[in-house]
Amino acid sequence: MSIEQLTFAIAGLVSVAVALLYRGLLKVGRSETPQERLDRLSASTRPLEEAELDQSIRDRVINPWLRGQIQAAGRLAPSYNLQQSKLNLMRAGYPHNLNVLDLLGVKLLAAMLIGIVTTYLMAARPGPLLPKLLIAALMLVVGFLLPDFWLGSHVRRRQAAILRHLPDALDMLTICVDAGAGLESAMQRIGQKWHNEIAVEFGKVVAEVALGLTRREALQNMAKRTDVPDVGSFVAVLLQADQFGLSIANVLHTQSEQMRIRRWQRAEEEARKIPVKLLFPLVGLIMPAMFAVTIGPAVPVLMEVFGEMLGG
Repeated sequence: MSIEQLTFAIAGLVSVAVALLYRGLLKVGRSETPQERLDRLSASTRPLEEAELDQSIRDRVINPWLRGQIQAAGRLAPSYNLQQSKLNLMRAGYPHNLNVLDLLGVKLLAAMLIGIVTTYLMAARPGPLLPKLLIAALMLVVGFLLPDFWLGSHVRRRQAAILRHLPDALDMLTICVDAGAGLESAMQRIGQKWHNEIAVEFGKVVAEVALGLTRREALQNMAKRTDVPDVGSFVAVLLQADQFGLSIANVLHTQSEQMRIRRWQRAEEEARKIPVKLLFPLVGLIMPAMFAVTIGPAVPVLMEVFGEMLGG
């Protein structure tokens, strides 16, 4: 048996082992808690058996199976970066309702999938074994890190959306407070009428206050969830005003004005970056095409002239 055939056989055995491992860990995944099931069934006016059948087969069978598989794989992943993963998921707004165990499972599954595919592809190509194994190991690490890059992009997009809508939200808060509403009532109004990230955060603040948290704790949780400097400064000013008994309306007026100025400054900054950003596509794409159009027709004539000169 050649080295390539041996590598192909090892990759096949690894694939079978991984499939059996997933099958064995099928019952380890998280199932629906009794309280969640009770809340879902009590919301239906139909009998329990019919209420269960109200859901589609995807919600009843496929999604729980996939969630169980992902969470079972997540228990095998290292937990040294568990706290950072929690923070990133919280700052990203928990995309697709993923929790930490789901994220670790996705990372492990992506690493295994990319590693196995790379091993198969490397086994089909001739060449020494050691470079193939190194490439497969490298792609396995890449597959494990890919979900982190995806989550980081979600965090950046969400923070940019919060930063973009924050001045408008502060203007609306100022209008509501000037009209006589309290801060929580104004936040609740924005959370009900608007559909963006900052409105969701305002709604969470109101919900946490309703559950028994103090306004200080709820606002600090919002600053921690968003991890946006402007939101942090806004929360700090509100907490100081609440501590010293200052007027919330005056504070909101000042903050909304400052946020509008900052948004204008950020727009000017991005406008000044445009020439630098256009330099690389201009030099790499536009200028060669312009040279080909303007100088291209003269190239045969120049080559003919140079040929006559060299021949003469």
